[in-house]
Amino acid sequence: MNISKSVFSCLLLAVALGSACWPARAVPSFAEQTGQPCSACHVGGLGPQLTPFGRTFKLEGYTMRAGAAFSNPISAMAIASYVNTADDQAAQPHYGVNNNVTIDQISAFVAGGIGNHFGGFTQWTWDGVGRAFSWDNIDLRVSDRETVKGSDVLFGLSLNNNPGVQDGWNTLAAWGFPYTGSDLAPAPAAATIFDGGPAQSVLGATAFAYWDSSFYSEAGLYWTPSHRFLSAMGTDEGPGPISGAAPYFRAAYQKDFGNHNFEVGAFAFLPDLHPGGDRSTGRTDSYVDIGLDASYQYIGDNNIYTVNARYSHEQQSLDATYLLGAAANRSNTLEDFRLDAAYYWHNMIGGSAQFFDTWGSADALLYAGNSGFRPDSSGVNFQVDGTVFGRDMDVLDGRFNVRAGMQYTVYSKFDGATHGASGNDTLRLFVWTAL
Repeated sequence: MNISKSVFSCLLLAVALGSACWPARAVPSFAEQTGQPCSACHVGGLGPQLTPFGRTFKLEGYTMRAGAAFSNPISAMAIASYVNTADDQAAQPHYGVNNNVTIDQISAFVAGGIGNHFGGFTQWTWDGVGRAFSWDNIDLRVSDRETVKGSDVLFGLSLNNNPGVQDGWNTLAAWGFPYTGSDLAPAPAAATIFDGGPAQSVLGATAFAYWDSSFYSEAGLYWTPSHRFLSAMGTDEGPGPISGAAPYFRAAYQKDFGNHNFEVGAFAFLPDLHPGGDRSTGRTDSYVDIGLDASYQYIGDNNIYTVNARYSHEQQSLDATYLLGAAANRSNTLEDFRLDAAYYWHNMIGGSAQFFDTWGSADALLYAGNSGFRPDSSGVNFQVDGTVFGRDMDVLDGRFNVRAGMQYTVYSKFDGATHGASGNDTLRLFVWTAL
């Protein structure tokens, strides 16, 4: 890869600093509120992957508190990166065809708990590549506990804007690996609707119950707000507005065995969409996204191991898209499988790898730009990173943290093509700062 010595040296220095063995803390307002370092809630000393303690804090409505009844709920973060691809890519506005340095995003957070039953996480983001500001992930919760037939039950409601963003396990797409990326990196065109399609273009209300910290169930509905509302939030209707409301279901079982934690679960999302907002056909596209997930964590004094897996099946009934002449088939399927594993030493220095594979029905119109008219893409994503201030509360009372890392993505197939897929292989060096 053609990388200038000056850029390479500067970013290697950032990675080295990020990997230094200094005391290290996630959304910093949560660290201040709980009196706990970032590593108490997050694997690797910085978000978003949650430990069992972090899952409990989230599911309880972000209300756990130590000390003062009020803490500053405002936090911020910035992510910058250098992106190099094996082959030059089509230039995006303000950037060249390769070897780009950019601020990926700057986010502000208002996050914290009020009293014993209400709390929230709200994120507002400046997209440094798209040069636009919008709302980001939102999760507002109310929760309580009751004893039902001898069982402890945590139950509550969530209002959120991204199906799965309220989930406590980092297996669903909303919080899945690699946790940070750049819009300058090439990415496969095909993805399931559940894999980020409606993010920030919907609102949803869900109800959940968590029995004896083991059995979790959740159900709710998502709908598309008005065009005026979405425009005010800096976004649009995504893949298309939902017709009526879309059901969402989630079930999971987790169990602790000493330092070992296991989880298995299932999920479903069933939206009917007006593709691109076009209602002229009088029909909709119906999607049935169902899947299975599992996770494992070992959290020791010095070593942490994690494994996450997700399989998704999407059944597409494309009546509207077919009548609009944008699909050759009325019915298609899309499959997606992800498996990632990570190791962290002292919650500071870690390495991760993910295998990903997407495949499905051939469609000469829906995938007209893909080789063989297929959605198939697969590869491996590698990451090494170091987090500076995640373990202790010594810097600005735990309100400052830095992670630096390197990602390398290798494609064996890209948008249906095996030949030339490696031209999309991507090196990304990044620095992630939270305050």
